[in-house]
Order: sequence, then structure tokens, then C-alpha cells
Amino acid sequence: MSALLEPLRTALALADAGVPVLPLRVGKAPFGNCPACAGNACGGRPNMKTAGPCRCPGVCHAWAAATTDPDVLTSPPWSAAWRRAACVAYHPGAAGLTVVDLDDAAAVDWARATLPATLTVPTTRGEHWLYRGAMSSHNAVRPGVDLKSTMAYARYLGPGTGTMTDLPDTVRALAVKKPPTVRPAPQAVTMPARVGGGECPHRTPAYLARGIAMAEQRITAARSAVHATVYRTFLAVLSTHGRCGCLTETHITRLFTAAQAKGESLRHCTDAWTNARTTLGL
Repeated sequence: MSALLEPLRTALALADAGVPVLPLRVGKAPFGNCPACAGNACGGRPNMKTAGPCRCPGVCHAWAAATTDPDVLTSPPWSAAWRRAACVAYHPGAAGLTVVDLDDAAAVDWARATLPATLTVPTTRGEHWLYRGAMSSHNAVRPGVDLKSTMAYARYLGPGTGTMTDLPDTVRALAVKKPPTVRPAPQAVTMPARVGGGECPHRTPAYLARGIAMAEQRITAARSAVHATVYRTFLAVLSTHGRCGCLTETHITRLFTAAQAKGESLRHCTDAWTNARTTLGL
């Protein structure tokens, strides 16, 4: 196999071991959206971090597109992407892994003094420490340290050295932060009154309270595709209550809090809310 297809050969080996993979372009960036998904037309995220409700068979949505299926990896449009790929990435969470991404020498020194030994892989500026076990992904948990697991991708940089160990509570604790102040999307959350005036029927306490409670329950019950569930739930709430002015910051805060309890970041919540508003033309 030519050097041009070396990333594909590596990807197939990883996929055979049960690790979902995807190609990255020069600059360690995922491939852009296909025409059907361009401009967020598919309901996914513009920055390709998640696929949302999209079911595109292509390489459009970074970690959400990662696969272990060799037929997918070697067929169009994936085959064309591999010919242009600079390197291979994988979705750690889907493989049951967590990567502690140490971005500089100071972070590596901290890890060696603090974390249990495990499989390590050298990077350009630091190291990846791989643990057996998945968790939510978090950036900048401390200076020079990111956690990459679910809803994230990491570059594959080789087999590494050492023996992989179980994900310790020490790493999980890095993601436990003081609860952030939950803010709604940048747009004003108070919707315009209905044309014609009069009291909004959704202001009926029982009706509105039941709708928000059901939305919270739907998010809390999600066992997979959490971001897609959050987006669809926000879309449903806004389609019912978004034009009549009955939603308050308190209601939105409850929805954001439920999503954050499932591992969504405030940024993910804000993006999902904004995308739902845009879809509905609010």
C-alpha cells in the first residue's frame, strides 16, 4: 500500500480492534460538511462537533462520524477522504477509553506526580495518557490538561508504552467543577407576545409546568446520543412555547441544568438552543 494510503491502513487496524476512527485533514481538523449538511441544513452543529439528528453516511461530523465498519471506511465518500487525510483520529469514549491530553512539559510533570501510571503516548508537545473507562469530555480542567472521551476525538499517535489501567477517580474528579452560572443563549429569551394580544394560554401553570417537566425527564432519561436528545427537546419546547412569550429564564435554566447533568457543557447547551431557534425562525 502506498504511503498516501498509510492512514487508511492504520485506521483499518484500529477498527478491527474495535476502535471507531475517522480521518483528519492537515492541521488536525476534521473534514468539512457535505453539501447536504452545509450551513447546518441537517440539524447538526456548524463546527462539526456533533451530528445532532443527522444520519449522513459521510465524514461530516467529526467524532460522531467515527466508525469501525471496514466497508464504510473503504467506500466513497470515505475512501476519497483517506486519500487526502494527514492522520487518523479516534473516538475514545466509543472505545471505552479516556485520554488525558497533556499539552506541555509542566502538565506531564503534574501527571507523573499525581495520576496512576498507565499507557502513555508521546505527542508533539506533551503526552496522551490512556485509561480504560469512558467519561464526559472536558477541556482545560487544569493548565495544559484536557480530557477526551465521549463526544470528542483524539489523534492516533502510535501504540504507546506501558500498560493501560482503569480510569481512576483522580481523573474523574478533574471534571467535577463548581456548578457554572447557567445562562440562556445570547439572544433575548423573552419571546414576543402573540399577534392579537390577550393572555397566552401557555401561561396556565399546570400546562407549562408539565411541559417543562416532561422535557427535563426526556433529557435525564437519555442513555445515548445525549446532544441529539437535548437538541430535539429544545426544538420541541420552542415549537410549543417559543412564540407566545411564556418561557422565562427560570424555565430555560431548568432545561440547561438537566442537560449539563448529562455531561453537556454550557456552550453545547447554548449552541443547541440557538440552533433550535434558528430552525424555527425565532
